[in-house]
Amino acid sequence: MNTMATFDEVLAAVAGVEGWMSPDQARRLFDAAAATRPGDRIVEIGSFRGRSTIVLASAAPDGVGIVAIDPHAGNDRGPQEFDGYAAEAATDHEVFNANLAAAGVAHRVRHVRAFSDAAHAQVEGEVDVLYIDGAHRYRPARADIRDWGARVAAGGTMLIHDSFSSVGVTGAIMRELLAGRRFRYVGRARSLTEYRADLDGSPRSRAVNALRQLAQLPWFATNVLLKVLLLLRLGPVLRRITGREPEWPY
Repeated sequence: MNTMATFDEVLAAVAGVEGWMSPDQARRLFDAAAATRPGDRIVEIGSFRGRSTIVLASAAPDGVGIVAIDPHAGNDRGPQEFDGYAAEAATDHEVFNANLAAAGVAHRVRHVRAFSDAAHAQVEGEVDVLYIDGAHRYRPARADIRDWGARVAAGGTMLIHDSFSSVGVTGAIMRELLAGRRFRYVGRARSLTEYRADLDGSPRSRAVNALRQLAQLPWFATNVLLKVLLLLRLGPVLRRITGREPEWPY
């Protein structure tokens, strides 16, 4: 795919690629990648089968380095798929490569097949766009936000999937970003939040930034309740109440 592809062309290209990313979330990724310049670097943590990778690689101008970090180890594959999927790991890796090739962006992406905490040495310098969609448990999510976030260049962008949806990711955001001095909360597309490394660190700016994030907690509570109901197999009840098929929030 041409790197100057339009958003609609990219959306069509990933329509058949398995993954958890809505069109409005894809738009956030596309715009962030499109705003980079030759010599910049994009790092993605958690690629699964390449849906978001294709969006980022298709939108980024020529000369932008794109690194996809995913161990394809059969863990943290998706909702409620934390461990025990070793048999699927090889397939995930093969499909990831095939999807990138089919979209015409394989030559643009360097895949680091490692866990994110072990991949730092394989990525040099600062990161201009960081997309985190890795392990959703609190400790690894916090490590990704803290350690990879520290590598985001001044004015750079950090996007986090499953924010205010996953308990672990939300807890990590509350710990690392709620009262932080560096990352400004820009907004979200469903559970994909966007932060910019341009907060001035003043008490007022930090207070406003914290309040904007705290305002998302009612939506978080709704998502947690929905997940509980789905785990209790009460989806048919929700369908009768809402008139539509309930889905795992992302």
